[in-house]
Amino acid sequence: MLLYVHVPFCRRKCHYCAFHSVVPGPGQMRRYVELVEAEAALWGQRLKRPRVETLHLGGGTPSLLPPALLERLVRALRANFAFAPGLEFGVEANPESVADWTVMETLRRLGVTRLSLGVQSFDDNDLTRLGRPHTAEQAEAAVRLAQGVGFPVVSLDLMWGLPGQRLHHWLANLKKAARLGPQHISCYGLTLEPGTPLERQANETDLGLPDEGEQQRMYLQGGEFLESEGYLQYEISNFARMGLECRHNMGYWEGRPYLGLGPAAVSTLGARRWKNPEDLDAYAQAVQAATLGTDAEALDEQTRLREMVMLRLRTTRGLDLAAYRKAAGRDLAAENQAMLRALRQRDLIRLAGGHLRLTRPGMLVSDAIIANLFPDLPAEG
Repeated sequence: MLLYVHVPFCRRKCHYCAFHSVVPGPGQMRRYVELVEAEAALWGQRLKRPRVETLHLGGGTPSLLPPALLERLVRALRANFAFAPGLEFGVEANPESVADWTVMETLRRLGVTRLSLGVQSFDDNDLTRLGRPHTAEQAEAAVRLAQGVGFPVVSLDLMWGLPGQRLHHWLANLKKAARLGPQHISCYGLTLEPGTPLERQANETDLGLPDEGEQQRMYLQGGEFLESEGYLQYEISNFARMGLECRHNMGYWEGRPYLGLGPAAVSTLGARRWKNPEDLDAYAQAVQAATLGTDAEALDEQTRLREMVMLRLRTTRGLDLAAYRKAAGRDLAAENQAMLRALRQRDLIRLAGGHLRLTRPGMLVSDAIIANLFPDLPAEG
């Protein structure tokens, strides 16, 4: 099982962010940890201290928690879940929140094996536009500090398609990242999420966003550059040194069961899915009443099949056609020979080893490919 803990606190809200996070008030972080302790105990009892293969603290900014509260949180998780040998333990952090050696050393001592730094850009102008709470200099210092502490994997999150950004700016960011030598790099295209400050700005003024052709070049040439530097693409947005892929995220894409703790956390166990209340007070009521998970959605076969297709095709491993045939009762290759041939001729897909894989150009138009190959699957949402 995968275990995820959502830490809903940030120093301030970034202009593009639609995830659930708040600026913590007095005593809120301590109260949060107490509630997660109680939720962990609840699930540890219900599931009989289940075995956990990967643990990931996300948010929000988990590294905002003071070291004493981080230790308390991890102690509660260890008490209620059986951590497998070789556990992958990932934590997300903003560069300014881990500028102190004490914070970094605490994370490493607690067993963190992957530190994911939300750098987003090494250009201060980009960071200002995004509302990030750190500078490019702080980002570089955080990377070097993490390497000095000795995390087995340091990962950097970067964003492309930003206001005013062009291909040469994006490639300069990637070159800076590669020179720092992290083991893993995630590259996400900017999405203007409804209700965010950046989306409102885009409705009121021209942000100077790169056009579609420029964004395509960013994605394709960025991927080519990273692979030339020894980073292998294993998912639409993720690149890693050989053997250092994120096992936790791979578990999501492979459809493995996962349990989420904390406000707004989502869980999928068996054919049931539920989401915890977002508001801290509502979450507290649900924890105290032990009602978490009682209003789960039952996932029907069509929903599970749709997710199998969409998630597997995010990865460079692709969709196992035999597994799809067993689940769907259809032979995809036999039914779509002409379409698959056309997609292969345009270098959008590959068929090899019994798997259907999207090429990097194919990943840019994945939604259209899926809609044409799987017209019977209900649309997402």
